[in-house]
Amino acid sequence: MKKIEAIIRPHLLDAVKSALQETGIVGMTVTEVKGFGRQKGHTETYRGTEYQVEFLPKVKVEVAVADGIVQPVVDAIVKTGRTGKFGDGKIFITTLVDVVRIRTGERGESAL
Repeated sequence: MKKIEAIIRPHLLDAVKSALQETGIVGMTVTEVKGFGRQKGHTETYRGTEYQVEFLPKVKVEVAVADGIVQPVVDAIVKTGRTGKFGDGKIFITTLVDVVRIRTGERGESAL
């Protein structure tokens, strides 16, 4: 089992969510986050004053998946989350040792 964390642009969340549902994902966690990468923020003007925005708003989508569907899930995120510009985000894939469904006590892939 793997945990896939994708940091994406907020306005692309609906497209990514739909693409993930098409791959068979039935649950996900979405968190509003802030961060920066190579684009190092940007400058904005508010009431005539310029200021540096160092942390840009992003969305983190987390899904736990069986090993067999990792690549289709990653492909779906890349296809719908890519604009081709700096700030498109990253995908992190980590191994899950175990998963437990609290309601039933199921473990492993059956708990996904």
